[in-house]
Amino acid sequence: MTRDRVGRRGKAGAPDDSAGEHDDPVGERGAPAGERDDSAGEREGADESLRDLLERGEFAGERRLGELIERLEAHGRIQTVSPAAGPVPAAAGRAYEPALGSVNVRGVAFDSRQVHGRSVFVAISGAHADGHDFVAAAAGLGAVVAIVDHPVAGAPLPQIVVEDTRRALATAAAWWYGDPSHALGVVGITGTDGKTTTAYMAAAVLEMAGISTGLITTSAIKIGEVRSANPEHVTTPQATDLQRALRAMVAAGNEAAVVETTSHGLALGRVAEIAYDVAIFTNLSHEHLELHGTFEAYRDAKLSLFRGLAATDPGKALSRSWPRTAIVNLDDRAAARFQAAALYAGARTITYGTSAGAAVRAVAVEEDSESLRVDVATARWHGQVNLQVAGRFNVHNALAAVALGEALDLEPDQIRAGLSGLAGVPGRMEGVDCGQPFRVIVDYAHSPASLQMVLDLLGPVATSRGGGLIAVFGSAGERDVQKRPMMGRIAGKRCRLVVLTDEDPRGEDGQKILDEIASGAEAAGKRRGEDLLCIGDRREAIATAFERARAGDVVLLAGKGHEQSIIMSDGPRDWDERREAIRALESLGYRSR
Repeated sequence: MTRDRVGRRGKAGAPDDSAGEHDDPVGERGAPAGERDDSAGEREGADESLRDLLERGEFAGERRLGELIERLEAHGRIQTVSPAAGPVPAAAGRAYEPALGSVNVRGVAFDSRQVHGRSVFVAISGAHADGHDFVAAAAGLGAVVAIVDHPVAGAPLPQIVVEDTRRALATAAAWWYGDPSHALGVVGITGTDGKTTTAYMAAAVLEMAGISTGLITTSAIKIGEVRSANPEHVTTPQATDLQRALRAMVAAGNEAAVVETTSHGLALGRVAEIAYDVAIFTNLSHEHLELHGTFEAYRDAKLSLFRGLAATDPGKALSRSWPRTAIVNLDDRAAARFQAAALYAGARTITYGTSAGAAVRAVAVEEDSESLRVDVATARWHGQVNLQVAGRFNVHNALAAVALGEALDLEPDQIRAGLSGLAGVPGRMEGVDCGQPFRVIVDYAHSPASLQMVLDLLGPVATSRGGGLIAVFGSAGERDVQKRPMMGRIAGKRCRLVVLTDEDPRGEDGQKILDEIASGAEAAGKRRGEDLLCIGDRREAIATAFERARAGDVVLLAGKGHEQSIIMSDGPRDWDERREAIRALESLGYRSR
């Protein structure tokens, strides 16, 4: 098959509102999220918007359906093909009639409302809607074939029956967009915490080395030279969006892509057709059991990124060598499993950490409230790396980026300069200063481990100022319920005052969520109405925390970080945590500097 990789425009499947490590299962609420608008956040590059670049990355031509069917067959995905005359078993040889294979198609969609003439419609079963219920509607809008995981009776179009439509969607999206990951050096970053910061650091190192780099993270998307805030609660987008973005990167001249790769994206097959060259593991702790069921399944989803390195074609036609490499945090208890997965894939491994055996090691660390100075030793060089970010946990994030530089044999000065030039990451340890006598920090921490790390960092800061900690946070609705009392207990042990509030309650009872978190805080000795407050309205909760704050205190606003909305039962509502903090401080008579 001939692959078109750049410069075409057209139409494709619409994103759903499923997210990344704050992820929604596929198909939630069925509302198309639309194209991402760079007006909501930071923008670099004045001539074009992210929307323009995504449009340019579209494919406006036609592709022969037989190519997709052959590819699905080669992957062993097809069970039967049902033309008008009825099903034909895949085992019978050629599993479709020639007439079906000769049909030219003009797009791939998984939301029936985004179907247009001669589309392939892929039916996805989600948490709140089942695409199989909309096969007939897709046919009415012009779909020429449906990919389903069970035959839909009475549907007026041919159906390709596969075992897993999510993975079939990934195959169809990669086929439609011409396998753009084959034209990029692709870095995937997975782990419970630290993915976004590590992604920013990795991209900074690559850019400093002259490697134009695209970026897909929880907080931002970068294509070409344009970087914009990610307005969705999305880390790893749905396969059609992801492949479209990668194609747009190729069209915009990017040579590499750094992709935050979540357990949801891996388990739900969104990244199944991405040819990763480098996989980075940050750490592993309790999270997302609402999807995976067990910690072991969650871990195995992460491991699949490393096992998948075996499928990457080592003969990519790139301007520089991208050896298949696994970069593993040796200090994490799960390190050996990730090293074993890399060995299985035939990839080399570079370890990092503070352990004596790490290939990239932090020998010494100096820190203050705003920066870090890390003495780094590798097999090639030994020197100091200066970071404009606070928090000792960021040492590991930086070491992972150094290890990426080592994997690509970049100049040490380029590695150090890239890291020292990064001023920070949106929604990560962001200070808000309106002249108040207490500190305010906005951070995305939304797992037990990340909340504990941030509070343990800020505790000594508050003590040195003669104050204490105040934490304002919640827990996402329709998500992992086991972590709620854990987070309450962590905050209850460390904070002078705990204020529980809405994060993204979605369709779940918000008060019930707060009660479950509160049970952990109460177990740690907190008392409701005194040093434990449950205030559902997040704006009121922040205002109350500031009113209760004393000189020297540190107030942590956790869980929202960079996000631009709160998802309620009736859908998302605009929200900007930093802006709301400033508003609350100004209402108390302080003014932003």
